[in-house]
Amino acid sequence: MVLAAGLGTRMRPLTDRTPKPLIPVYGRPLLDHVLDALAVAGVAEAVVNVHHLADQIEAHLAMRRGPPAVTLSDERGVLLETGGGVRKALPLLAPGPFLAINSDTIWIEGTRPNLVRLMEAFDPERMDALLLLAPGASSIGYDGVGDFVMDANGRLSRRKERLVAPFIYAGVCILKPDLFEATPEGPFSLNLVFDRAAERERLFGLRLDGVWMHVGTPEAIALAEEAIQRSSE
Repeated sequence: MVLAAGLGTRMRPLTDRTPKPLIPVYGRPLLDHVLDALAVAGVAEAVVNVHHLADQIEAHLAMRRGPPAVTLSDERGVLLETGGGVRKALPLLAPGPFLAINSDTIWIEGTRPNLVRLMEAFDPERMDALLLLAPGASSIGYDGVGDFVMDANGRLSRRKERLVAPFIYAGVCILKPDLFEATPEGPFSLNLVFDRAAERERLFGLRLDGVWMHVGTPEAIALAEEAIQRSSE
């Protein structure tokens, strides 16, 4: 599940005319970085949701060649946020646990592809959700206070108020569909299902191998491109 329906408000004015997933970073749209990473990980099919400037994304995907094969989940009528968007798309996804990835997440890989590592680490006997996490201290373009604390077994808990947490949600996770049972029909955040998994002590994390880049503003694009350039030298 590729989440590409957001408004990209922090990326304005660029997103006034171009949807954020199509903003180029290092010569390629963010969405293509994500779809290419899925292809490298062996993912053959993807569902992409659309809302803001949806026609542009649809046209871009129609011209794309190679895996993964893409099915659109149309949210032109109402923006459903991350959780609501996934809930609406569940009938389009294969049964069982699935990857969900933000269309604007980007990182420099380490020794092995992180999506492969995430899929290998997912244990349905222990986990309802497995999140890819980036360390805040070494991430590019991030100046927040973190999202999660992770114990020695990989189990996650939320950052306590007025404290700093070492890990950021890197925009990729594996989820069980039953986390969405009895969720709202309208807009809601994926944080709702993350918290549901945490209440069951079944929310886990995997530390990203490499460097995560937070491309949230126009100014952050240059930082990301500089980091990618350095990594290729």
